[in-house]
Amino acid sequence: MIVTIEIQNLKCGGCAHTIISSLEGLSNVEDVYINVDSSELTYKCLTAEDKQVVVQKLKNLGYPVIGDENSIGLKAKSYISCAIGKIKNKQ
Repeated sequence: MIVTIEIQNLKCGGCAHTIISSLEGLSNVEDVYINVDSSELTYKCLTAEDKQVVVQKLKNLGYPVIGDENSIGLKAKSYISCAIGKIKNKQ
C-alpha cells in the first residue's frame, strides 16, 4: 500500500535525509519520499502494522504525525535529528 502522511517539525533537507535513512532501514518499507515544503512523507509498505512501525519511528526521531502530541522533547529531538542529517548528507 502507498501511504502519505503529514509530519510535524520537518524543517529542511537535513531532516528529510535523517528520516529517509531511518525508514529505508525498516523491513517492508520502501520508496520513501519527503516533500519538505508540504511536510508530507510518502512511502510503500505491506501492512497496517508496518505503517504503525513507521509512525513510531518518526516519533522516536522527533517527527510526530499531524494530530499527535508535539512536546518540547520531540521538538528538541527533531533539531538533533536535523543536525545529524545535515552532517551525514555532506559526507
